[in-house]
Amino acid sequence: MKNFVVKTIANAGALAVAVWLLDKITLTGDSTGKKIGTLIVIALLFGLVNFVVKPIVKVLTFPLFILTLGLITLVVNALMLMLTSWLADKLDLSFHVEGFWTAVVGGLIISIVSWALHVVLPDED
Repeated sequence: MKNFVVKTIANAGALAVAVWLLDKITLTGDSTGKKIGTLIVIALLFGLVNFVVKPIVKVLTFPLFILTLGLITLVVNALMLMLTSWLADKLDLSFHVEGFWTAVVGGLIISIVSWALHVVLPDED
């Protein structure tokens, strides 16, 4: 359970950095508390998308992973971020990613920050 909480906090932190750095990734809310709550829900949603959808996409695009030496990962991460944004819109959450290239850069930022936070934060069950 502790591992799940740590990963969710790391995802929320990585998403917060992407929102802070990129103008076209928006998170709106009335107060800081509401923004933090929305960010936690988005982190859970992003984790769920990465857990359920991403492995299926990776299997279907395996030849592209080999052909591009793994660079297609940037596109897959961008698509997962865009799917999260779409689901957030359907769930009436105030998170939006505008455009594919913003999603590519956002996915790269989220991957780097999430990796750094996983190195720093404890990883125990």
